[in-house]
Amino acid sequence: MKNTSKWTLRTVVMFYLAVLIGLPVTFLVVKAFGHGFGPFWSEVTQPNALGALKLSLEVAAIAVPVNALVGVGAALLIARHNFVGKRVLDTVFDVAIAISPIIIGIALVLAYSKIGWFGAPLARWGINVLFTPLGIVLATMSVSLPYVLRSILPVLLEVGEDQEQAARTLGAGRFRIFFQLTLPAIRWAVLYGVTLTIARTLGEFGAVLVVSGNITGVTQTLPIYIFDSWDQRFDVLGSYAGALVLALISIGVLAILAALKRREKNLLVDLA
Repeated sequence: MKNTSKWTLRTVVMFYLAVLIGLPVTFLVVKAFGHGFGPFWSEVTQPNALGALKLSLEVAAIAVPVNALVGVGAALLIARHNFVGKRVLDTVFDVAIAISPIIIGIALVLAYSKIGWFGAPLARWGINVLFTPLGIVLATMSVSLPYVLRSILPVLLEVGEDQEQAARTLGAGRFRIFFQLTLPAIRWAVLYGVTLTIARTLGEFGAVLVVSGNITGVTQTLPIYIFDSWDQRFDVLGSYAGALVLALISIGVLAILAALKRREKNLLVDLA
């Protein structure tokens, strides 16, 4: 009876994953290479496609480290300190998950347009946010803000601070405690959060579409390029090829994380 329940549950889960992920991704691969590798390669190496990929990677190179540092700092603040507004701060980080990215994009437009609170003062300093890569970075950072925090905070609470307090009583400084005790304890949570942030950053569409203006060769990230190929230029193969490249990058990031975890597990087994 137990084995039957196990196989039934496994079958249901696998069917569910096949319907939601397996079949669509398989269809995408078939369509992307439907005319052979040559046309696929021609699509992904077009100047506009390469420019969109380059911009997406540049945005990720800025947004991911910043959100990782903010996430780690906020997690330490919430887990290790009591202060007025702690619950509010904890809740604010979930706003990006709770509301639609389109709303975040519109809020950024209202705040940073020339009639907004910050747009006019920044414009006087020669800083334009909307329809520029800077706006895309801000939108991407906004929607990917919570992932590092939410990955780290439960681990910090579970680990506790007994070892940190003991090290502090022995004279260890704040940075030494963090790099020798805290960071090793949360490293996999940090990597997991960073992985989710990378995937979210590379795949963000709604907020970026609103603030970018969809200017070809200037503010088109890869998701915007895919949308433009499909909806505006009717370049079906281009949209399939771009979507496959984006999917492969995200899968590659997850594969690297899995390989690192497996390597550490093997090292622990060898040490034991």
